[in-house]
Amino acid sequence: MRSDSIEKQEKGKPFSILVAAKDKGRRLDQFLSEADLNLSRSQAKKLIEEGTILLNQKPTKPSAHLKKGDIVSGTLPKPEPLSLKPEPLPLTILYEDRSIIVVDKPQGMVVHPAYGNPSGTLVNALLYYCEDLAGINGVIRPGIVHRLDKDTSGVMVVAKDDQAYHELTKQFKNRTVEKAYLAIAYGQFSKEEGLIDSAIGRHPSQRKRMSTRTKRGRTAITRWRVVERFDGFTLLEIFPQTGRTHQIRVHLSSIGHPLLGDPMYGRKGRPGAIHDPMLRECIRRINRQALHAHRLAFRHPQTGERVEFESPMSQDMKSVLEWLRSQTIKTFAFLESQKIRC
Repeated sequence: MRSDSIEKQEKGKPFSILVAAKDKGRRLDQFLSEADLNLSRSQAKKLIEEGTILLNQKPTKPSAHLKKGDIVSGTLPKPEPLSLKPEPLPLTILYEDRSIIVVDKPQGMVVHPAYGNPSGTLVNALLYYCEDLAGINGVIRPGIVHRLDKDTSGVMVVAKDDQAYHELTKQFKNRTVEKAYLAIAYGQFSKEEGLIDSAIGRHPSQRKRMSTRTKRGRTAITRWRVVERFDGFTLLEIFPQTGRTHQIRVHLSSIGHPLLGDPMYGRKGRPGAIHDPMLRECIRRINRQALHAHRLAFRHPQTGERVEFESPMSQDMKSVLEWLRSQTIKTFAFLESQKIRC
């Protein structure tokens, strides 16, 4: 096969690619990630390092630079069962077809198993509900292409096969996926919309936190607009242009408007400073950052058509907004009555 004309390969079958002139000088791992093999760059790197993929019949490094006429060959491994237990957890499915599944993740659910969270995750639930999951990233598992924090609710797309995984990963990397969140933040915003462009990296002393005050931060851009104003709070629609860890929470906190209920980036003593007992109770009940991923739009990995999915705001955030609106109405009525008296 030539590098400019590659047939799709099934897992477990050998492949061979003749490098064309247009690919001269490219890194091997990058070349493979952009070939029609449904490999991410990290997957290609791993297979090269394991000796599964060869350059001119010899083991090499992921950083090897290609020449015209080189032969890249290997065998893509068959998916192996993942040692995770399917669990019949509550899960709202917004859409499903052969390539993708779109879910409404509840707050409090971790996306992927990790140390301290071996079960009860979105992946455990997907393994139970999706019997036709193909091999993704070398194992039989749902293809997580993006994540939401444990206590952030809302819409997520998951790939069901390698082709969908590879295509969606590229869209997120190229920033062509449109993401919109709803958030309740502390304070009043002086403008109707704005943009935060501050690099984000690990906090210099608290490793579980992210921060804009870091020497090794990565580009992070967040656009926001005001949806509704209240006394001391603002409902925002937020459009992250990048996908850094805790990005929205960190960015809003950095400009003095942390999210309502955020245990990590909110200001200490905030709820206690609220005198109204009903609002304090609302904040206590929400028991998380008031952040909801309500819209996601992307190109369908199989058809190429633009698709869009929405998740209704979770009830805990609705309850806070209902109370804030009721107080706004009371305040307006009081001010109007004072005008009449005058």
